[in-house]
Amino acid sequence: MDRLLLIHYGEIGLKGENREFFERKLQAGLQRALAPWPGVSVERRHGRLYILNPPDPGAALKRLERVFGVVAISPAVRVPLDLEAIAEAARHLMQDAAASASALPLTFKVKARRANKGFRPDSMELQRLLGADLLRTVPGLKVDVHEPEVILEVEIRENAYLYGRSIAGPGGLPLGASGKALLLLSGGIDSPVAGWMGMRRGLEMECVHFYTPPFTGPRSVEKVEDLCRQLATWCGRIRLHMAKLTDVQKAIWEGAPEDLRVLLMRRFMMRVASEVARQQGASALVTGENLGQVASQTVESLTVIEAAASLIVLRPLLAWDKTEIIRRAQEIETYEISIRPYEDCCTLFVPRHPRTRPGLAEVEEAEAKLPVETLVRGCLEQTESTILKAPEWI
Repeated sequence: MDRLLLIHYGEIGLKGENREFFERKLQAGLQRALAPWPGVSVERRHGRLYILNPPDPGAALKRLERVFGVVAISPAVRVPLDLEAIAEAARHLMQDAAASASALPLTFKVKARRANKGFRPDSMELQRLLGADLLRTVPGLKVDVHEPEVILEVEIRENAYLYGRSIAGPGGLPLGASGKALLLLSGGIDSPVAGWMGMRRGLEMECVHFYTPPFTGPRSVEKVEDLCRQLATWCGRIRLHMAKLTDVQKAIWEGAPEDLRVLLMRRFMMRVASEVARQQGASALVTGENLGQVASQTVESLTVIEAAASLIVLRPLLAWDKTEIIRRAQEIETYEISIRPYEDCCTLFVPRHPRTRPGLAEVEEAEAKLPVETLVRGCLEQTESTILKAPEWI
């Protein structure tokens, strides 16, 4: 009887002829998460992924439950396709479950599936035989087919796999399966969630943060670095590009209409981010923009801002309300970092009455009075990059 971890995935199973590509990406992600345990292997076989020789289950599961593409992880046992071997494994699992139960009797049911149709008995008969055997041999059990405390799963494949509990994963697609993108990361609540959503859809993510010393202090930089470290708990590490926007904001403040300042600043961000993304091999930009949340997030404003980008702009939070975004930020543990009271460049020089229905022509006319290429080049020349890792991944 071998002990292993059985990996469940969801939509990857619907990928047809591309399924192997996604499975290999998921296999690589699992192997990366298990790097501290070099003796552990991840096997891909017959539409399943298995982790053999699992190490300390608590530490390994903590990492595996953050691997994108994983729907659930089941600590399981593997036995040969022999009815007595299956029954013995079932007894061991349910004895352990009964021993750790808070009260007896412990209610259970057996759920069998046969991917290998050559095995006999069939699923219904196997369930009946195992259930009767468990009631006879393991004290403290009671059958409840409607709301059992434990469902003993039995999968019949090239071997038999049995498990009684599963730990949820994040789901989605494996990291890197959808390419690479660059996240415009502010210090707020929304953009870290947008980055997480992009990673969950298979995007390898790098981040760019715009800061404006001396108007923003070192605490705001530390805050963004901590956000990256927290996002890195889902992917191992994050490359952060720090782009100094001070000269751009000064030029806008001195030479542009007050009500267009935010729009012009965001258009500069799009230009700089597009170039950073191109240099890093990313094919899309990701933002935390949300329709109707602030003045710069009307359809007209988003149209004007996006016109300055040379890559597609993805907005995973576009239709979410603030409550949904906060809830997800709390789940991925970025919320408490985001609400630290340190200003970023987006909160500086905010006009009293920003335009909410701008036209592209008038914005371009105002922009034409600024040395756009010089300012963008200067910002790129002052951009510095670093790689940040989650503490437990170092």
